[in-house]
Amino acid sequence: MKNNVKKYCVDCLVLLSLIVICGKSNAQSKQHEKPNIVFILTDDLGYGDLGCYGQRLIQTPNLDKLAQTGMRFTNVYSGAPVCAPSRSTLMTGQHTGHTRIRENAGFTGGDPDELEGGNIHRIPLHDNDITIAEVLKNAGYITGISGKWGLGEAGSCGIPNLQGFDEWYGFLNQNHAVFYYTNYLWKDGQKVLIPENADNQHEKYSHDLFVEFALDFIDRHKNEPFFLYLPFTIPHFNLEVPELEDYTKTQDWPANAKIYASMITRMDDGVGRIMHLLENLGIAENTIVFFTSDNGPDFSKGNKGDSLFDSNGVFRGHKALLFEGGIRVPMIANWPGKIPGDMVNESPWYFPDVFPTLCELAKIKTPSNIDGISILPSLLG
Repeated sequence: MKNNVKKYCVDCLVLLSLIVICGKSNAQSKQHEKPNIVFILTDDLGYGDLGCYGQRLIQTPNLDKLAQTGMRFTNVYSGAPVCAPSRSTLMTGQHTGHTRIRENAGFTGGDPDELEGGNIHRIPLHDNDITIAEVLKNAGYITGISGKWGLGEAGSCGIPNLQGFDEWYGFLNQNHAVFYYTNYLWKDGQKVLIPENADNQHEKYSHDLFVEFALDFIDRHKNEPFFLYLPFTIPHFNLEVPELEDYTKTQDWPANAKIYASMITRMDDGVGRIMHLLENLGIAENTIVFFTSDNGPDFSKGNKGDSLFDSNGVFRGHKALLFEGGIRVPMIANWPGKIPGDMVNESPWYFPDVFPTLCELAKIKTPSNIDGISILPSLLG
């Protein structure tokens, strides 16, 4: 009789343990109903710079795979033909007639240490500007950014940590962001020195530091919903890369064209590392990844192999112009099991549509002052 009672008690304990475990599992699954969001924004990458958009010379195998296993859009437009207003439309969901930052240089705000020529002041986002990061953070997302911000100087109300981002590492403005071997970056409102690059040394490549931040952020927050915004600086302005890619060494190209191609392939490799980590952590199927560019390619220097690579594809114009070449951008969306693979979508949309789309993905209400509309139905086929 005692043995039967003992066995009965043990069985009850086992059953109770299973109930507790199942309860925890259900709680965790509810906690992860909202998908993780990774939004990668490159700087001055042309519509025609990727293999999946017709590029024949520059190698981008990871982004080509991202498109092959996801959805490639052919009629997506940036918010503006230059950097700051384009990013402002992306963050606020408002077009340039409404969003606060409408050009690269303004008349108020700014850190004297980072102003071009000491006399250009930039308008920052204000406290009453609502960013997608703020909305997602309020909905329970951990938010992070690494790369080039461009929407607020040091000491202003526009820095990332005051605009909805929990973690921030990178450049604050466009002038500073041209230096891939900078001797300092910003981290959560503080300057972080990079002694390896002091006295014009070239040891730490800023893009590589951004990729490392991204990998660390994803690993630390893999068990909770996160929004990671990666405004990479490649291939913006200065032509600098730690080493040439092997395929460029054998090509009879101008020296700067080899550097330009190597920069894009290095960026592609970083995207591949991020995708590989998502898969290894088992969270790829609960993570949607976007990849795009802030505007068209920069032809101002005329030395990036413009005629060689056809960076603007078949379109007329380039960065700073409102022709298609200045505002038509690549856009790839990838979400295993949710977004159909190997799809080409011709639906036209633009950067202000990102805000309401991410809100719908996160199952939260979109603010009333948004100019864009959700393109989630197109994403899901």
